[in-house]
Amino acid sequence: MTGHRVAIVGGGIGGLAAAIRLRHAGHDVTIYERNERVGGKVATYERDGFTFDIGPSLLTMPHIFDEVFHLAGTTLADEVELVRLDPQFRYSWRDGARLTVRDDTDATAAAFEAFRPGAGSAWREFDAHGAEIWKVAQRTFFAGPMTGPMTGPLTVLRRMNSPRDLLRIDALRSLNDAARDSFDDDHLRQWVGRYATYSGSSPRHVPATMACIPHIEAEYGCWYPIGGLGTLRDAFERVARGLGVDIRTSTDVVEVIADSKSVAGIQLADGEIVDADIVIANVDAEHLYTDLLPDDGALRRVRRADRSTSGFVLCVGVRGRTPGIGHHNVWFSDDYYQEFRALDAGQLADDPTIYGCVSAVTDSSQAPDGDENWFLLVNTPSGIDIDTERYRDVVLARLADHGVDLRERMTFAARMTPTDIEELYRSPGGAIYGTSSNGVRAAFARPANRGARAGLYLVGGSSHPGGGLPLVTTSAAIVAEMVAQDLA
Repeated sequence: MTGHRVAIVGGGIGGLAAAIRLRHAGHDVTIYERNERVGGKVATYERDGFTFDIGPSLLTMPHIFDEVFHLAGTTLADEVELVRLDPQFRYSWRDGARLTVRDDTDATAAAFEAFRPGAGSAWREFDAHGAEIWKVAQRTFFAGPMTGPMTGPLTVLRRMNSPRDLLRIDALRSLNDAARDSFDDDHLRQWVGRYATYSGSSPRHVPATMACIPHIEAEYGCWYPIGGLGTLRDAFERVARGLGVDIRTSTDVVEVIADSKSVAGIQLADGEIVDADIVIANVDAEHLYTDLLPDDGALRRVRRADRSTSGFVLCVGVRGRTPGIGHHNVWFSDDYYQEFRALDAGQLADDPTIYGCVSAVTDSSQAPDGDENWFLLVNTPSGIDIDTERYRDVVLARLADHGVDLRERMTFAARMTPTDIEELYRSPGGAIYGTSSNGVRAAFARPANRGARAGLYLVGGSSHPGGGLPLVTTSAAIVAEMVAQDLA
């Protein structure tokens, strides 16, 4: 198999998916990964028999990954054992309110109706609206590249079937507005607002387009790979290597070599020069244009978009079993408005909403027999310094206020801060998703897949179409198609 020489900087899921696609197309592909393992933010932490997914903790739209594996002559089902979770999420408020979202629309509508009379029909209307948004989004925003801040809106308009699609996409009001218009209960409005955090954004500022996310979970399900999300990472690596992709780990790239017009290769930290016709950057766009290929103009364009939020993580080994706990759980703050007002102001929330994944509920291999692996995440601003001892105590105390006190049962509580995330992934400020989705123009401000030089392309969470496993895998499909068109 012969083709062009492709160097991929970074071995996250976006880079691995791009490698599989480009190798299938006949190119000579090498991935250069700084860390000891590929996978990017799909990473695990192991201690004393406990295993934690410290990046993504659920999988949805499995068909997107299956499509990539088919190119290599295998399937997602052949490579990973998936379990479709039911229930999907358990939500709790400090006043005792509880909501369980099931993997069945009728059961979920019934749960909403039991939560508050009339909410069942309101949820069905909200879900139907999310379905309409998703239909439009698939053929517009996610159907191909955004070619730049001036032409991006025109690109989307050309993909629309009619002017009515502009209304269906629901980008002119905020997710908060959609929540107020859809539900008359503050708890349920808070539930809607949570979906802004899927892109590291604020419900006060993110477009209501994000209302498609709960529909996606309802339609495609929330899946868990037995053994943890690391098994998906391992499957991507195994399939890529089997197809002939060369993967070099513990190999740091310090420069993208280019002149004013096009790329010529990369330079490694040990001084080695690697010639390449195509360079794909599976790194944060700000890091790319600051360190690897300094470009003031490109950097200014990247910085027009706000950074996404970061997070404070606790990996807690817990003795015994917790009654009523789910695989995925959310304990809401008392005042979502004040919580995000603090985050928007660059401050830690004193009363944070807490997300908890306890995968041992589904997969006993993730913790010693009879014990639980608690992954706790709260949203924080990017670039913030955290007193980890104090904030650990805040998070555990707030959880105890919800009636779930882990403090006497925990054997350890390992911590991860925005600084740690920045150092691990070279994500400026520890921004988990690169740029946020705040603002009507956020989708057009996100770094484009076509780089600042010919032959340079961007994949991954900081570029179009955004963060999250399905989207970074979609970015690889977009880039592979662009490469094919550019070489034609």
